[in-house]
Amino acid sequence: MSGTFGDMGNLLKQAQEMHKQIEKAREELRKASIEGSAGGGAVKVVVNGEGMLTRLTIQRELASSGDAGLLEASVLAAVRDGLTKAATMREERLSRISGGLSLPGLF
Repeated sequence: MSGTFGDMGNLLKQAQEMHKQIEKAREELRKASIEGSAGGGAVKVVVNGEGMLTRLTIQRELASSGDAGLLEASVLAAVRDGLTKAATMREERLSRISGGLSLPGLF
C-alpha cells in the first residue's frame, strides 16, 4: 500500500513541476517576437509566441503602388508566415516539456 501512495506522491510532484515549466514557457512565448515577411520583405509582421500580431510594416513603395490585390495578398502571406513560425515555436517548447507526449490544450 505504501508503494502506491509513494507513486502517487511522485506523480503529483512531476505534475507540479510540469505545470511550473508550462507557465514559464507561456511567459516566454508572450514575450517572444517572431518576424514573418512576404514580397521580399515588402511586408513584415511581428507576432508573439501566442500568435498575437504586434506589429505590421509595409514598405512605402508597395503601399503607394495602388495594387490593392497585391497589398492584400502580401499582408496575408506575411501574417501566415509569422503565425506558422509562432506555432512551430510553441510546438517545440511543448515537446521539450512533455517529452514528446501529445498533451492538447496546454498552449
